[in-house]
Amino acid sequence: MVEAIAERLTVVREKIEAACARAGRSVDSVTLIAVTKTFPAAVVEQAIAAGLRDFGENKVQELTAKAAAIPPEKCRWHMIGHLQRNKARQVVRCADTFHALDSRRLAAALDRQAKAQDRVLPCFVQVNVSREPTKSGFLAEDVGSFLMSIGQWDNLKPVGLMTLAAHWQSGQDVRGQFRQMRQLRDRYEHLGGTALSMGMSGDYELAIAEGATHIRVGSAIFGPRTRY
Repeated sequence: MVEAIAERLTVVREKIEAACARAGRSVDSVTLIAVTKTFPAAVVEQAIAAGLRDFGENKVQELTAKAAAIPPEKCRWHMIGHLQRNKARQVVRCADTFHALDSRRLAAALDRQAKAQDRVLPCFVQVNVSREPTKSGFLAEDVGSFLMSIGQWDNLKPVGLMTLAAHWQSGQDVRGQFRQMRQLRDRYEHLGGTALSMGMSGDYELAIAEGATHIRVGSAIFGPRTRY
């Protein structure tokens, strides 16, 4: 599988380079996060052998299992999925960065656990830019007030904004959502950092065009998943 991952990864990196060139950006300005949900730790090891270093997980149980199986110096873990407050301790223990800060109550829970573990947790604030009722995240008009209050949690470090675009919409509409995220980032970067976590296997080139600094790519690297 190492060869298959390496071949797909080459294609993804070529597309990243082309998207960066079109946008007048350095390829070094984009962090590729390989999303390994449903794939075992052995596949993560193979991806590391293919040259990947940043990995994303949607579920806490997968994050903790894989982080325990792979030495921490070999990779960086990103928790990118919705998080229940009662699992904050595990995420603070295992994740290098959290991408789905979507409520004040979750911020308080993560801050408590980070303080107990004597660390500062880098976080992306999740924005429901598509305004879908099934998605988590702050609405665009509420992002500013949350970022103005985030300083009360000493053990959280806001690094930027994150979103999931509406996958069923046209490319033009999706790019518009990414553009709105960039505008929000520019408006509030003095409060919430300069990074933008947005773009997945089907739309990461559009995300790069609008300023994404972190893209979350799974199936384009690992192939189709057999479950959820």
